[in-house]
Amino acid sequence: MTVMRGATGYGRGAGAYARVGVESGVMSANPHQLIVLLFDGALASIRAARIQMQAGNIAEKGRSISKALDVVNNGLAAALDAERGGEVAERLASLYDYVARLLLSANLHNDEKSLDEAEALLEEIATAWREIGGQTPDG
Repeated sequence: MTVMRGATGYGRGAGAYARVGVESGVMSANPHQLIVLLFDGALASIRAARIQMQAGNIAEKGRSISKALDVVNNGLAAALDAERGGEVAERLASLYDYVARLLLSANLHNDEKSLDEAEALLEEIATAWREIGGQTPDG
């Protein structure tokens, strides 16, 4: 039997605990809350990428940016309903495409300003989305 000790054991345990918390949150979330979770995930990945970029850890920076891109492209953009959302959905789709291009540029050129801009744009939309959630019956 192997016993994990020190920071390594704690880190693995904390990571497993966080995954359970996230999975539980996703399972109990309504559609509006799921979008909030997507924004939170993208923003957390961008912040992690910035830390890794500043530390010179290129591989981890790339992984974090890839996670953010995945959330933006396969989560936020994919959740848009062009039929019901009309012009708002079209504008969000364009904005998500721009954010994805910023993230790609940040990764390719180690450009922290592109990360900052992507984070600011997503944070602005996320804030508005959270405010809308307080006004809906199931939010």
